[in-house]
Amino acid sequence: MQETATRNRVAPGGWWLDGLLLAAFAALTAMLTAGWLLDLDTAVSDWVADQKGGALWWLCRVLNFLGNGGPLTLICLVIAVWLAVRRRSVWPVAPVVAAFLVTGFAIMPLKLWTDRAAPASTLADKVELFNTLPPGEYSLSYPSGHMVNTVVWYGVLVLLLCPWLGRAAQRWLRIAPPAIVFCTTVFLNYHWVTDSVAGLMLGVVLDRLLHRVAWPKLPRE
Repeated sequence: MQETATRNRVAPGGWWLDGLLLAAFAALTAMLTAGWLLDLDTAVSDWVADQKGGALWWLCRVLNFLGNGGPLTLICLVIAVWLAVRRRSVWPVAPVVAAFLVTGFAIMPLKLWTDRAAPASTLADKVELFNTLPPGEYSLSYPSGHMVNTVVWYGVLVLLLCPWLGRAAQRWLRIAPPAIVFCTTVFLNYHWVTDSVAGLMLGVVLDRLLHRVAWPKLPRE
């Protein structure tokens, strides 16, 4: 158990990276509110809209399911219950519950607060944060929940499967799925590119928070 706890400590240590990411998230939000980077979001969205329907587009649709929060939650829960029964300890279930709570409490309030429509929306000011029109079918775009879920839930998978994963496999699970989901989410026009950047930063902060807890040291019952 001690090996598991040690191998899942955050790197780099300390809180400076967390503070830097939160400051960057706040700065990005402020810039978007002031109207900066909106032209970049619009230009990227217009370009990827012209790519719809090709082979690459369909491949991205398939790969984007790597960031689907529902299946990821279920997979992690099944693994956690199996480990809990095997080890007669509640600790494997605890990080899954914690991840579900922190993602929910972090993502939805921010989406409701910033009230940004997605690229697929027909709203005239869809690229803007805090738009003046009522929320529609394609609202609640900022930050990208796909990105937050991908970073957090693959981090939980690494935490649960750490004893059976080498360092290379851990790095692959921590880096490859978020990178794929970032590219596919933008390419499919599901989110503005800055939505995904914001989701990536927030996801890393939440992931580091979860990995600071010594889960194997929780009470066995």
